[in-house]
Amino acid sequence: MKMRLLCFGLLLAMWKPALAADLPTCLGPIAPVGAQVIRVDANGVLTLKDGRGAVLEGLRLPKGNEDGALQARQALSGMVAGKQVALAVSPPKEDRHGHLRAQVFVNGEWVQETLLREGVARVELLPSHPQCAREMYAAEAAARTAKRGLWAFDDYAVRAPDDLVHARGTFQIVEGRVVSAVVKGGRAYLNFSDEWKDDFTVTISPEDMKTFKKAKVDPRDYAGKTIRVRGIIDWYRGPEIELMGPESVEVVE
Repeated sequence: MKMRLLCFGLLLAMWKPALAADLPTCLGPIAPVGAQVIRVDANGVLTLKDGRGAVLEGLRLPKGNEDGALQARQALSGMVAGKQVALAVSPPKEDRHGHLRAQVFVNGEWVQETLLREGVARVELLPSHPQCAREMYAAEAAARTAKRGLWAFDDYAVRAPDDLVHARGTFQIVEGRVVSAVVKGGRAYLNFSDEWKDDFTVTISPEDMKTFKKAKVDPRDYAGKTIRVRGIIDWYRGPEIELMGPESVEVVE
């Protein structure tokens, strides 16, 4: 028994450094934990052998009957189903459903980056987990340039601010030049035309302005710049996206 425990301890000691070495430096000092994936559910949740569920932090997978939904699930399942993975989890560790929010690694491969480069997912970062934004956006951009996966479908194309009439309620990536950026009553407004009452607007609530301030980002500095933003298209007079944090903004030029 002692010999078995000793051998197991040696294997674990060898395994942990290997996992740590596989982590991209952008994640910071996160100690990964090992887990076995039993299956990938239809909603993209990884069901683990210990009964817990895990979600891929920073990714938006196509759902239901969306173009590419089946391809995304098959790609993810092919990478992790039935395999031992390493989960890098940073606080807050769980989503509102109790699933672990993890960057996932299998055989030294970063699952999020691979799925983005294959074009079967898009980046969707939250202020609580902004790590590796640059690396993930770069992987997504590579797939978009090559028109791989989702990027072969018109519905997933990067939208212009005046091309959102039929996009209400959908997740979109919008790119355009910020004509003006103001803060009124603690709320920020990024306008993409002089007809700001009816055209596309990006808004930031007073509460979320605290996140920008903490990151030392003043939304007014976006004025005159071409930016790419992402989120659910809402409607108030015209289309709008409400941003929660600066990680949802890419400055193009």
